[in-house]
Parts: sequence; C-alpha cells; structure tokens
Amino acid sequence: MEGAVTRPEGRVLCAVRDGHLAGLASFRTPPDAPAGTVRLFQFHVAPDHWRTGIGTALRTACVEEWRANGLRTAVLDVHVDNRRVQAFYARLGWTPDPAHPHAPDDHHLYPRFAVPGE
Repeated sequence: MEGAVTRPEGRVLCAVRDGHLAGLASFRTPPDAPAGTVRLFQFHVAPDHWRTGIGTALRTACVEEWRANGLRTAVLDVHVDNRRVQAFYARLGWTPDPAHPHAPDDHHLYPRFAVPGE
C-alpha cells in the first residue's frame, strides 16, 4: 500500500498505481460493535484497475492492520444486487453473518470475515 490517512475514528488506506489513486478502503470500530470487531465502510477499486490485483492488495493491507490491532472480526454491508462485489468478498473468505441474516425486505447483505491470527 502506498499510503494511509489516520483519523481518530478510523483509517483510510489508499492504493496508488502509476501516481494515481487506484483504490481505497475505509474502516473503523463503531462504538456499539462487539470487542475485536471492525466495520469496513468503503472499499473501492477504480474500474480500470479491476482484476489487476489492486483489490487483493488493498484487502491484504486491511487484514494485516486489523490483525496488528487485535481485531478478529470484520463486518460490512453490500447491496443485495451487487453480485460482482459479493463474489469478490466470497473469494476472499467473507461469509454470511449469522447474527444478521438477510431479510426479504432488506436491500443489503451483511458478510463477516474472521481475521486470521498470527
């Protein structure tokens, strides 16, 4: 990863390729979250960088930071119709969160990720 922005309530990691922003991830631990849990709020890769390894590198940087900070569970929400990103997260080990099953009238799914230990 090329850089990170530190904010009191969270972090933003930036992926830079050829001097241009190629992707970013934003995460923090919400005040009402269980201990050891982080919420991934944003994860974006520029379309011209899809399938080039930027997303995987950005995800790896997130996991390394979560692990270093003692976080063991990551959660996020994804729009129910966004099959491409659902497949991306599934390939990287995200699974349905049994604590937040999908409701028929909900437009989001709530995957979780078990952050591997050292």
